[in-house]
Amino acid sequence: METQYVLEKRPRLEKGKRRIDVRERILRDGPRSLADRELVAAILGSGTAGKSVRILSHDVCDAIDFGKQEMNVDKLREMPGLGSAKVCSIAAAIELGRRFYSAKDRRITMPKDVFPLITHFADRKQEHFLCVSLNGAHEVIAIRQVSSGLVNKTVVHPREIFADPITDRACAIVVAHNHPSGNIEPSKEDIDITKRLQEAGDILGIPVLDHLVFCHSSYYSFVEHGLITPYIGE
Repeated sequence: METQYVLEKRPRLEKGKRRIDVRERILRDGPRSLADRELVAAILGSGTAGKSVRILSHDVCDAIDFGKQEMNVDKLREMPGLGSAKVCSIAAAIELGRRFYSAKDRRITMPKDVFPLITHFADRKQEHFLCVSLNGAHEVIAIRQVSSGLVNKTVVHPREIFADPITDRACAIVVAHNHPSGNIEPSKEDIDITKRLQEAGDILGIPVLDHLVFCHSSYYSFVEHGLITPYIGE
């Protein structure tokens, strides 16, 4: 006979006592202590005129396919009692979690491994300069936005780029920035800053493996175009 997991029902509250709110439990015990429906309830914050937040969170959990990478926003919008604001809150929370965990421990062996981790910056109206910290196995430690600038220029300095990788004890980095114009050809400034970063990385023992200039659909790799020599570890 197969054993099934059964969720234990919570005891009824005695009169005069208040059930601890899910948000209080997050602050007290951390978000991992909550069930899926309770996490959704924390995101929703409140129910609607026709449904309590508890019932609404159950309905939302039933509608979410946790096995899929993409959030079906249209499916949520069809749910009675779930307005646009709550749909957006749920979709944004799930997307943020997806981005966080999709990068965790991802091994970088070539430029195309980096591109999916940064494409969500492609549609920004300003340039955003990013730094990917890697461990000795070239697995992603962290992806950070270092700076943002004007429509066609972002100012970066080696000390800003390497500050966090040093703290991470990173063994290498990959840098990248978007071109809002959609033209992924690197500018003279892009080439110059890459040389400066390479020089700084050589001194610090944190080599710059590549620099990607990207838009929504494609990227330019300095390694693939011979502007950076592929790094071979000692």
